[in-house]
Amino acid sequence: ELGEGTEWTGEKLETAIQKLEARLQEKPKDKPLKKAVRQLRKDLLPRLRKYEQYQKTLGSRNSFSKTDSDATFMRMKEDHMRNGQLKPGYNVQIGTENQFILAYSVHQRPTDTRCLEPHFEKVKRILGRLPETVIADAGYGSEENYAYLEKENVQAVVKYNSYHKEKSKAWETQVGKIENWSYDEEQDAWTCKAGRTLHFRYESKERTESGYEIRKRHYRSIGCEDCPLKSSCTKAAGNREVTVSMEALRYRNRARELLRSEEGYALAVRRMTEPESVFGQLKNNRGFRRFLLRGLSKVTLEVGWLSLAHNLLKQATTDQKRKQASLQ
Repeated sequence: ELGEGTEWTGEKLETAIQKLEARLQEKPKDKPLKKAVRQLRKDLLPRLRKYEQYQKTLGSRNSFSKTDSDATFMRMKEDHMRNGQLKPGYNVQIGTENQFILAYSVHQRPTDTRCLEPHFEKVKRILGRLPETVIADAGYGSEENYAYLEKENVQAVVKYNSYHKEKSKAWETQVGKIENWSYDEEQDAWTCKAGRTLHFRYESKERTESGYEIRKRHYRSIGCEDCPLKSSCTKAAGNREVTVSMEALRYRNRARELLRSEEGYALAVRRMTEPESVFGQLKNNRGFRRFLLRGLSKVTLEVGWLSLAHNLLKQATTDQKRKQASLQ
């Protein structure tokens, strides 16, 4: 018994050391035992407790900074060394209208995808309701986020990661893309570009880190060996298999239809003059590129003061322009 497969905690190790120390009192001249107890007490136990504290600090994250344990290592847009260096930071989300900051939130997650729901829950607490329409870029276009906005009866003018690629000729010529195939709802089967049918086999489920359940349907074709398009369709030796979330496809089809409409296009274009302009004002014109405080609560407070200052300056500028216009 060497402890393989045993999960040692600081508490368990402390108990084991105490038993060894009791045995050492009975055999004070046992040098190997004395050496083992000393190593366990002075080296291994402190290290284990330190690692346990690190694990507690990490929580659901995969990194943290020793100088600010609430900060997570992220890839920043400002990469002067151009080597993708990771730096400790926070993910700041803002919601704007007419370039006024209506709500803000600070997150420890590096990607925007999982920030949408907690951000809008904060918006709901502040404003008492959610806006009728939300405009966001492709970083937020996940099935989970579309489902959340649908549940909250919010119109989602939200792109998904392949939205712009789908408009290219190269995308349309890719015979292996399921988006370029046809689907028979009655037969629950897909027909590829070569006219082969992929029949439903089984359904699987997976959960995201936040607990959202994604249902994936698995399809497989029959007789791909002699297909003239096989080399362009798949690298697999056997028949083609695809896995697809029908809900994700439904949300993407709805988003695509809205974004390509006159109303959707006008709203999507407006995003470029909303949060992007506000971030540009804060970073470039105001010179705010680094938090002065440490810790999630303090950084959140700092973003709050920054947002308040921005809104006051924006209102002052707006009032001045109105006054000048009225004098002309």
